[in-house]
Amino acid sequence: MNAMTRRIAVGTVAVSIALTMAACGKAGDKGSDSGKDSKSIGLLLPENATTRYEKFDKPLIEAKIHELCSDCTVSYDNAGADPAKQAQQVNTMITKGVKVLILDAQDSVGIQSSVQKAVDAGIKVVAYDRLAQGPVSAYVSYDNEKIGELQGQALLDAMGPAATPSADVVMINGDPADPNAALFKQGAHKILDGKVKIAYEQSGLWKDTVANQKVTAAITSLGKANIKGVYSANDGMAGGIATALKGAGINVPLTGQDAELAGIQRILTGAQAATIYKAYKPEADATAEIAVDLLQNKDFKSVADTTLKSGSGTVVPSKLLPATAVNKANIKDTVIKDGLYTYAQICTADFKAACDAAGITQ
Repeated sequence: MNAMTRRIAVGTVAVSIALTMAACGKAGDKGSDSGKDSKSIGLLLPENATTRYEKFDKPLIEAKIHELCSDCTVSYDNAGADPAKQAQQVNTMITKGVKVLILDAQDSVGIQSSVQKAVDAGIKVVAYDRLAQGPVSAYVSYDNEKIGELQGQALLDAMGPAATPSADVVMINGDPADPNAALFKQGAHKILDGKVKIAYEQSGLWKDTVANQKVTAAITSLGKANIKGVYSANDGMAGGIATALKGAGINVPLTGQDAELAGIQRILTGAQAATIYKAYKPEADATAEIAVDLLQNKDFKSVADTTLKSGSGTVVPSKLLPATAVNKANIKDTVIKDGLYTYAQICTADFKAACDAAGITQ
């Protein structure tokens, strides 16, 4: 090989190597963005003390997303009732490059800056169950003021003739950081005010231990003979309240919400009068459908058929679902009929006699 031929060959190899390196660089560009995926959806839930989130919401949302988009990926995390942790989880979702974020805010006000940061990063945010402040694209939940009304009416029904304007009722509300808690409270007051006397009212922060402490204090303050009923904003807190009432030898009507298995079983034994059944699947399905529509740049307004204004003033396309009050008489026609729980799950050995007495059989 003469000098000229050698120079041409070397030049050809150099060009070939350069082109190969450039091609590798382009191929790596897609993966170098921390594995970012154009079909990725993030899911952030607020806490795990309430059994619904891990048992129902998470698997139902994931299943519907994969049904609608078989090659979509879902990144999940739970805040464990820690707002600062959830804010960091939003940052992680941004880093992962999710395109849509389903967010059930632990603190709907405090999360606003994180929502803004996600939107600034090109992520579309769907507020789930609780209406987070900030520029969210859509919101899916229940008519939460109506739920409060159902709770209040269920308590009055259970109190019967004892529901008089002078009857002392203890009211244990949810966490003020949850906007739904204010709506439940508002709806319940609409029904209860004037018909009974709200003699003691506190927040239980959605924690059974806190609710137990608050009701124990109410018993000391009011006297156990004077308490005629207890409003609990959810079943988790109702569990702690039922323990406090039993310990004090008090047997009065107690409400709840979420149709937790333990709540249903307390209703059977008479330790709780009623709960509110919110069918999780319709909420999860609607949320997943909106998330996939947003991912695929499709119109989701046929699902989000109304609007709500958030605390930050944003008018948000919304889907609001109905709920049902559950007592001993309709357990079979609600949570069992819908497949939320089976007979075997509810009517274990400890509760079989109560199931038989309520006419709940296999």
